Amino acid sequence: MERFEAMPPQLQIAARFVLDHPQDVALMSMREQAHQAGVSHTTMMRLARWLGLDRYEDMRSLYAKALRAPGFSSGGSVGLDRRGEGDGGHATAGVVADTLAAQIASLGEYGTAMQLIAAAEVLAGCRSLFSLGFRSEHAVAHHFSYTMSQLGKRAVLLDAAGGLGIDLLRGAGPADAVLAVSVAPYCRMTIETARQAARQGVAVVAITDSSVSPLARMANESVLVTCGSQSFFTSMAPALAAAEILAALIAARSGATTDQTAKDVERELEALDVFWKPPR
Repeated sequence: MERFEAMPPQLQIAARFVLDHPQDVALMSMREQAHQAGVSHTTMMRLARWLGLDRYEDMRSLYAKALRAPGFSSGGSVGLDRRGEGDGGHATAGVVADTLAAQIASLGEYGTAMQLIAAAEVLAGCRSLFSLGFRSEHAVAHHFSYTMSQLGKRAVLLDAAGGLGIDLLRGAGPADAVLAVSVAPYCRMTIETARQAARQGVAVVAITDSSVSPLARMANESVLVTCGSQSFFTSMAPALAAAEILAALIAARSGATTDQTAKDVERELEALDVFWKPPR
C-alpha cells in the first residue's frame, strides 16, 4: 500500500488495472491493457520498471503462470451477448442473472471467504456497530444495520438525513467498529466519514472493489467484491450478498442466543403491528 501511495497518478491508474484485472494482464497485449486502463503503453512499461522488472512481458509471464495455477479466479464478468436482443429480452435476462450468480458464488472462494471471516471477527467483537454507505451503497449499509438489529446488536446507520450522519460517531472509539461500503466511483462523504471514524480509533471494515481503493487503504479488514454489470449501472448485488454473509458469520459467533433474540424481536414487532396481516 505504501508503494501505491508513492506512485505518480498515472502509475496508480495502471497499477489498479493490473490488480483488478489479473486475467487481462495474462492474456491481453500490453497496448490493449493500456487502452483498457486509459493510460499510454509507456506508462505500463514504467510500471513494470517501478516494480523492479526489466520488461512488461515479465509481468505478463508472472500473471500467466498464476492463471495456470489451481484455484485461480479472475473475479470478472462475462460479456453481454447482444444476439438475443430480438427475443424479447430473455437472453439478456439470462446473461445478467448468470453474471450475478457467478459474482456472488465467487464470495465463497477461499481467498474471499477468508476476508469475510476476518471481517466478521472484527465486527462481532465490537461494542457498537456502525454501518456506512451513501448513494447506491446506502441500500447495503441499511440492510446490514437492520439485520444486525434483528440479532439484538446495537447497530447504528450513519445516515446522511439532515446532514447529521457523522454526529452519530460522537463518543465512538477503539471498542467500536464500522462497516463501510463503497465501490468506484467512490462517494466522497463515505470516505471522509470512514476516515473520521478511523481517527477516533474505530475499527474500519470495508466492502469495496479493489485492494487499493480509498476504503481498503484505511481499513483494518477488507472484503473485495466485483461489481461489474452487463448494463449501464454498477451492480450492488455482490456487495449486498457479502453483507448478508457477514451477518450470518456474526450470528454464528453469537451462539445459541441468536435464535432466541430473533424470536423476541419478532414478537415485539408483531405486538407493534408492524407487519401486514390478512383480514380475519
